[in-house]
Amino acid sequence: MGLRWGFKSEANATAREVRAELGLSTAAPLDPWKLAEHLAIPVVGISTMTAEARTAVIRLTKIDPRSFSAVTVFRGYRRVIVVNDAHSRRRQASDIAHELAHSLLLHEPAPAFDGDGVRAWDEDEEDEADWLAGALLVSDEAAVAIVRRGLSIRDASRLYGVSVRMMQFRINVTGARKRVERAGRYRPEDR
Repeated sequence: MGLRWGFKSEANATAREVRAELGLSTAAPLDPWKLAEHLAIPVVGISTMTAEARTAVIRLTKIDPRSFSAVTVFRGYRRVIVVNDAHSRRRQASDIAHELAHSLLLHEPAPAFDGDGVRAWDEDEEDEADWLAGALLVSDEAAVAIVRRGLSIRDASRLYGVSVRMMQFRINVTGARKRVERAGRYRPEDR
């Protein structure tokens, strides 16, 4: 399914607003752990829960770590993000940004499974959270700045604390290369 009309612009505006609240420039790297702290949403690594659910933690961190990334757990109006801290720090950044995006978008909490034990999934909300997470981690302005500076995807991913795949995606979907190329061809004296 596609994102609703105007959503990408709204997500970019939200990413700018969040950066402003954190005192960051529009192109600055954003630390999702600091954003979570700013939003008063604790982030807990699943490995810290061995006392409560030792078998589950071992399964999710050692036996099958790809089966769980992150989830927001609600209790009334309070929420906590539980993240799979067996994943790389960059992967955790994306997972936390995704969960924070749900919060910023005011997505309503819902049961993770239906009555038959099948994973409940709102594809539209997941797509929105994915898109906003990317915009939070690598804003449009950041993508253009990265291309303008001539940073490699690998160097940019290190600087922004995201995976190479996420960085490549954001450079592509923002049209950063074309935008920089067009800006280089434009000269005010040509008017």
